[in-house]
Amino acid sequence: MSVALELLDKDCILAGLTETARAWLGRLEVHPVLDSTNDYLLARVGEDWPSGAVCLTEQQRAGRGRLGRAWLSPFAASLAGSLLWRFHLPAAALSGLSLATGIAVARALRSFGVTEVGLKWPNDVWWRERKLGGILLESGGGPNVFAVVAGVGFNVALPSQAATAIDQPWVDLREILGVEQISRNRLAALLIGELIETFVRFQQGGFADLAAEWADFDRVAGRRVRLTLPNTTLTGIARGVDATGALVLETDDGRLESCIGGEISLRLES
Repeated sequence: MSVALELLDKDCILAGLTETARAWLGRLEVHPVLDSTNDYLLARVGEDWPSGAVCLTEQQRAGRGRLGRAWLSPFAASLAGSLLWRFHLPAAALSGLSLATGIAVARALRSFGVTEVGLKWPNDVWWRERKLGGILLESGGGPNVFAVVAGVGFNVALPSQAATAIDQPWVDLREILGVEQISRNRLAALLIGELIETFVRFQQGGFADLAAEWADFDRVAGRRVRLTLPNTTLTGIARGVDATGALVLETDDGRLESCIGGEISLRLES
């Protein structure tokens, strides 16, 4: 199927934002090419860029996911962007923010017409157990506020030759939706709106207010998993997440372990 790719247009995206998103949007930049949207905004943390600043790019030359993995984003074939948010909260209060970001992404995709969208703890966006997108949160310090950059990327219409570099089952919106025209500007507006509204809500109530919604998208709960930590490996049954966003693991000897994100890799076991 031939897919006509739509280039990102700042004015079109702004026109598609909700009133709440417009009110909290600090600034919006759209670039043809960047090394990384996260790096771009992290470099602006010390330049007094406002909370709610968003950066999108048609292509990332050095995009990355968790644990240092490369993130593929050919020109105009994906949607890659980052949001800068300055939380007036201590770092410890931001536990679960990565999961909240996942909820925002899943909501945006569902509004775009993607049924069966799911989340794999802590940061993968799935469709029928194939990776559609990913999330990477990074932080920059400050004396009175804690700045976070939330990076999001998902596949829109990956060229088959480029996708050979992906080492896991994947999917893109072209396959899911089966349409010839995919409006990346509408998708970007939905994503920005959901991210901003979720971060405003998180600022007020943390992850506890969102934990029940995570369960609606959770594709890991009730399944046997293997967690690889820096110094050990745990196996057991995933039992959802707690109010801090930690994965609750029922170990093989019946104990319940709370495992927070960071340098943890989760794999489903058959």
